[in-house]
Amino acid sequence: MKINWDALGIGASLACAIHCAMLPLFLSTLPLFGINIIENVAFEAGMIVLAFLIGSYSFYHGYKKHHHSSIPFLIFIAGFSLLVLKQIFHQYQLWLLIPAVVLIVTAHLRNYRSCRVHNHAHADDCDH
Repeated sequence: MKINWDALGIGASLACAIHCAMLPLFLSTLPLFGINIIENVAFEAGMIVLAFLIGSYSFYHGYKKHHHSSIPFLIFIAGFSLLVLKQIFHQYQLWLLIPAVVLIVTAHLRNYRSCRVHNHAHADDCDH
């Protein structure tokens, strides 16, 4: 069984967007039960680290084994930077979240398409 890391990255990005945008609306009663994941800094940091690890591996794999283009990773870094800034500038969360998710999903889609077009490119730096 092969894991499609770009699909996993897109899913994680969309799950993060849903969590950040919709969870406060639907799960505002969780504190009544002693559960607080809406403003939980550790949970947010964990989700951001998970997104970074999945994305980094996906783009490294695509770069090294398929297309040798750094453009998808650069788009990912731009989106990921906005995601981190969202955590710093709380008053602009929604304004930073939407372009962050769009950039991250775009980077994964571009990486996915580049991997499919090039299938298995070899260059001078290819070590396999």
